[in-house]
Amino acid sequence: MILGIDTSLGTAVAAIARDGEVLADEQSANPLGHAEVIGQLLQRVTAGAPAPTHMAVGMGPGPFTGLRVGIATARVYALGRGIPIVPVPSHDAVALGILLADAMAGADTPRFAVVTDARRREFAYSIYDGIDDDGLPVRLADAALSPRDDLDARLAELGAARTDATSVSAAMIALAGARALDSGRRLAGDEPLYLRSPDVVAAHAPKRVS
Repeated sequence: MILGIDTSLGTAVAAIARDGEVLADEQSANPLGHAEVIGQLLQRVTAGAPAPTHMAVGMGPGPFTGLRVGIATARVYALGRGIPIVPVPSHDAVALGILLADAMAGADTPRFAVVTDARRREFAYSIYDGIDDDGLPVRLADAALSPRDDLDARLAELGAARTDATSVSAAMIALAGARALDSGRRLAGDEPLYLRSPDVVAAHAPKRVS
């Protein structure tokens, strides 16, 4: 059983079997209440479920405060259980959901961009072009930031249809993690994909008094 966690937008926790069957899926759309709900969601998802073998976690892009809640929770839970972490770009999970939905409907999926609100009048976007032999989205470039007013023109230059996402499925995080495991691939590094550096920084050394 693979657990999935993502807090890049709202808060989502899910459990899937290795073959992709969704065993439990819980989420909260509140973009500010990650710490308040993640423990409850994790408890509900794991109640009565088989012992997990892996923890897949969404690495962003996302805001500093929200993203680190999910990643910290996943790391602590995995450490306590003695299971490995599988990092997954959050946009990959959104793209996988889109591609699977189109495949089930028998529709072709043109090149598209997963777009999420980065606040401060910016959007984060990642470009995808189909699905590969491992069942994973083909990401053409890592996530980037764009001013809101420039995004549509930028995507038109890249030939990518715009797809706005307001949530990230933890089940798709887990499924992407499972497929990465099956293919021996690593989808993301261990460092969170923060949208930008935190506003609060360490103070400079105090000035010397002459």
